[in-house]
Amino acid sequence: MWTVAASLLPLLILSVFIFGIQTLIITGVSVLSCVGVEYLSQKWLGRPVTVGDGSAVVTGMLLAFVIPPGVNYLMPILGAVMAIYIGKHLLGGIGYNIFNPALLARAFLVATFPVAMTSAWLPPLENLAIFSYLGASIDAVSTATPLAVLQEQGMAAFTAQYGTAANFYTDFFLGWRPGSIGETSGLLIVLSGLYLLYRGYITWHIPVSVIGSVALLTWAFGGEALFGGDPLLAVLSGGVLLGAFFMANDYVTCPTDKTAQLVYGIGIGALTVLIRLKGGYPEGICYAILLMNPMSTVFDNWFKPRRFAPPLAPAGGGK
Repeated sequence: MWTVAASLLPLLILSVFIFGIQTLIITGVSVLSCVGVEYLSQKWLGRPVTVGDGSAVVTGMLLAFVIPPGVNYLMPILGAVMAIYIGKHLLGGIGYNIFNPALLARAFLVATFPVAMTSAWLPPLENLAIFSYLGASIDAVSTATPLAVLQEQGMAAFTAQYGTAANFYTDFFLGWRPGSIGETSGLLIVLSGLYLLYRGYITWHIPVSVIGSVALLTWAFGGEALFGGDPLLAVLSGGVLLGAFFMANDYVTCPTDKTAQLVYGIGIGALTVLIRLKGGYPEGICYAILLMNPMSTVFDNWFKPRRFAPPLAPAGGGK
């Protein structure tokens, strides 16, 4: 857990450069709230206090990373109560929760504060010239997220705000776009995810199946004509990468069998594209993961290895 938390730090540092110091404050409030609720929950429920295992810290960071950078500081506190006390400890504690706690809290905040959670976006700070040295354009910024512009105004308005494909691919890959606190930089998310793969904490099955299915289905059905969608834009413009590497791979809520993980990831990708293209909400990765979380045990049972050896005879020679 502490290694996962450390791998998220580059995303937090970048968010401070992109949106300002308030992202550090929101993340700090979220982490401290999750740790505090974890401690109090375990005390109230008579369980051993395990705040030192780092799970509450990771939940707090991920919760902050999936909310807009302009929200009120009360919102991550309420989200922490939903994530830790209701979504985790009332379901039995660590290892027993059905849903990813951070995403459950995000869904709760969207339902409770719909205006703030869908409009408290901030434009990148234009006074930071570091991105211009890296080749990113900083002329066209908007307080609406790219997915919201695409859904509500169409591709013409999107191109008018973000420029040509060459420009917005670079911007979105580096992180220069409106979005949730930790989801903007595809580069850092992929590097952090590859580090976790290198350490053996996650496997490739879920990230590849989620990203691949989102890209393929968007290419097939996301354009005006069949196979006219933009798969790269679909992957870079929302929270797909953060969800694929850090949310869908949650040890407790994802399958353990490798084949089951592939099916699980494809289901998440398919639901994400369905929500994006046919739903009233521009982003779908949060709800896609939450909808697939209860299926993880089902998939493990479907794909568990078959036993070919005959059952052992009972002790004493019985049959």
